[in-house]
Amino acid sequence: MPAYRADHVGSFLRPPELLEARAAHAEGHLAEAALREAEDRGILTMLDVQRRVGLDVLSDGEYRRGMWITGLPAAVNGFGSGEMLNIRKWRGRPAARTAVGHAATIGDNPPAVIVGKLTPKRRITGAESAFLRQHASGPYKITIPSPTWYLRGYIPGTSDRVYRTPADALRDLTDIVHREVAALVAEGVPYVQIDSIRYVFDYTDDERRREWRDVGVDPDRAIDETVDADNAVIDGLARDGVVFGLHMCRGNNRSRWFAEGGYDRIAERVFGALRYDRFLLEYDSERAGGFEPLRFVPKDKTVVLGLISTKTPQLESQDDLRRRIDEAARHVAPERLALSPQCGFASVAAGNELSWDDQRRKLELLVDTARKVWR
Repeated sequence: MPAYRADHVGSFLRPPELLEARAAHAEGHLAEAALREAEDRGILTMLDVQRRVGLDVLSDGEYRRGMWITGLPAAVNGFGSGEMLNIRKWRGRPAARTAVGHAATIGDNPPAVIVGKLTPKRRITGAESAFLRQHASGPYKITIPSPTWYLRGYIPGTSDRVYRTPADALRDLTDIVHREVAALVAEGVPYVQIDSIRYVFDYTDDERRREWRDVGVDPDRAIDETVDADNAVIDGLARDGVVFGLHMCRGNNRSRWFAEGGYDRIAERVFGALRYDRFLLEYDSERAGGFEPLRFVPKDKTVVLGLISTKTPQLESQDDLRRRIDEAARHVAPERLALSPQCGFASVAAGNELSWDDQRRKLELLVDTARKVWR
């Protein structure tokens, strides 16, 4: 199985031209075909950047999405507009205004309230995988949100007219994502990553746990339901020639975060139960806690240490990175470790508050550090 020592989470800063094209399209001033052409140009540019830097695996930067979660609602019948169950209080300083301020570039939540039977109307990532298959010229990854994220769109009084319980809706969501992953595997995609952030976004932070209980959700039961759904996404699929990764984070929106708390509360239950090959874990700040919970990661899994921050322009010290890798290696054998940023550079299209040069320098540091540690 490929080691992919210099990994990443998937999203990259969008070129200004692409942000302008997406805003113009949202306002009705640019045709769909012209937007696709702008996306194609941006992806080709970012592929070249990744090759020059030397990343072990490439992505399209999620350039065809307004934010990391927009692909599924656009490809599935049964979603509509409305107020989602969104317990959200972003932390960190307020994000700066962007030159292109339309919601299509900032990354407002898509219309994703469950109002009807959830059925696929087209592929979720078919266009993304087809373009990368043609142009990546090397290993590449496709990222897909966990089906559990969209349970925020299960609204009592609306959704329960179609699905009696959230679990009923989750079964259809999981089946839709499973079929998409099966299609990617059949196409020969070498790396499929499920972004399942709720483990530490919702279930480790004491304040968030209280908020969920206040709306009738038991966080501990929800952890088990999330594990079951994430496993169902890949169960029964051929695993030869494909790496399945799962990414967790505490929120990543315009350099802000959502939750705090280490992996201690979930580690034993989650790391041992998830049937994925790689865990991409956020470890760029004290918010993520220590490395001790990594002792629960099974010996056949790889831990990708997200030590490089995409939230700030400050470049990390390579000595500090190597020291922290050594600390993690007390709990996970060095040959089962890899390195990455803690999350994407642009989970929403407007991106985090750093420049293209900052992004490039961080990627170069990532690759250089990985080469020196695992040469």
